[in-house]
Amino acid sequence: MIATRLPSSPDGPSLARGLGLWQATAINITQIVGAGVFATIPLILGVLPAAYALLAWVVAGVLILADSLIWGELGAALPSAGGSYHILLESYGRSRWGRLMAFLFVWQILISGPLEVGSGLVAAAQFSTAIDPHYKTFDEAHTWRIEIPITDGEKIGAAIGPSRLFGFALGVLILVLLYRHVTALGRLSVIFLVGVLGVIGWVLLEGAIRFDPSLAFDTSLKEGEAPASPSLALGAGMGLAIYSYLGYYNICYLGAEVRDPARTIPRSILLSGATVAVLFVLIHLAITGVVPWREAAEAKDNLTAEFMLRVRGPVAAIVVTVCLIGSCFASAFSGALGYSRVPFAAAREGHFFRWFGAVHPKHAIPHRSLLLIGGMVLFWSFFDLDTVIKGLIATRILEQFVAQVFAVILLRKMQPERPRPWRMWLYPLPCVIALVGWVFVYLTLGGLFIAIGASTLIIGAVVFVVWTYRQRTWPFATGKETGR
Repeated sequence: MIATRLPSSPDGPSLARGLGLWQATAINITQIVGAGVFATIPLILGVLPAAYALLAWVVAGVLILADSLIWGELGAALPSAGGSYHILLESYGRSRWGRLMAFLFVWQILISGPLEVGSGLVAAAQFSTAIDPHYKTFDEAHTWRIEIPITDGEKIGAAIGPSRLFGFALGVLILVLLYRHVTALGRLSVIFLVGVLGVIGWVLLEGAIRFDPSLAFDTSLKEGEAPASPSLALGAGMGLAIYSYLGYYNICYLGAEVRDPARTIPRSILLSGATVAVLFVLIHLAITGVVPWREAAEAKDNLTAEFMLRVRGPVAAIVVTVCLIGSCFASAFSGALGYSRVPFAAAREGHFFRWFGAVHPKHAIPHRSLLLIGGMVLFWSFFDLDTVIKGLIATRILEQFVAQVFAVILLRKMQPERPRPWRMWLYPLPCVIALVGWVFVYLTLGGLFIAIGASTLIIGAVVFVVWTYRQRTWPFATGKETGR
């Protein structure tokens, strides 16, 4: 189908509507699957042991399905480049509080977006060490690590070495591939989706053939293995599972490039969320039904390679590792594609440096915004995976997920006449579930990351006040400048 182009803007070329339902769903799922489920199963088992780890996937799955309904309604009503930026700006009031909420979203997405995409590069680097034992030894011998202790048991870690430089190179390649027309990007996403689903299918098939229920549903715990606080353990496990699920809404960031967005956006979000919620539970069962959970918890570098080594031997372990690296690559590709539209959208509205609002005259993509996000992704690719995951969740929950729970309520109340081509089911129940779930996960992240999330919010608000004071815009403008 031929991509349509949005009307021209005074700032130059416009974005093109070239993404249909399958391309939109492919963009979502390729970002979701990437590193997440394969990297986080051992991490979840480390905080929520035995079969109890399944609770993290199931409860987090309920949360993201409730949140998918919120995204679906907002995305269908406000399909624009930048996703949450436009959603929050419009829902909270374009001339007043919406300016603050949109600014805070852009502020945190410049951190959390690259953290999310960079995690895929970190996981790819981590997986790569399973390709050859000699390479793993070489990597360990030539990797320089730094750990900054913050509080008891909490630290920030980073490293540079052969495997990390490999992940960095993958990031550079992604930026090169993204520098092309959105229709071509949509086709690439579909190709990546086929590869991602191929890896999942292989793992599920091998796991189903050899599935041992006594291993998968083992609830026996030795002395000292039970978590001191089951609720905190569940929250920590949910945080890791949510990291794996992130991306079910990615198409909202490309709302201005979607064909028939009123139908395509909510359908692709719900299809993506429901699909991965089921698949990830099945993947967890497939792997822990073959590898005992205690051994799985120790296989942090590449549990899937260990799984394949047991069922098919060393060659299969290498093949699945290459596939996992490809899956991480696809995830990072999709994430960088979506997040690169956020600074662009804010710049076009005058809420970010205007230089980043440029559209490439040939490829019709926000190329300067892409390079900004891409540079930050490459920076985060040198940090440890657990640091990246917790930092990502902490900085995103308040300014985006919780804010959007209230956004959908405010939009219904303040703009009842606005066309809503798609409405969430069982309103307001999904809003209640999402709000309780997000707050619970945030409060169980640990003191360091709770502080990081709160600090991001507070510092962002201070920067907004300083910026608006210098610009003489709301809340410091009067009369006509207030937008009334």
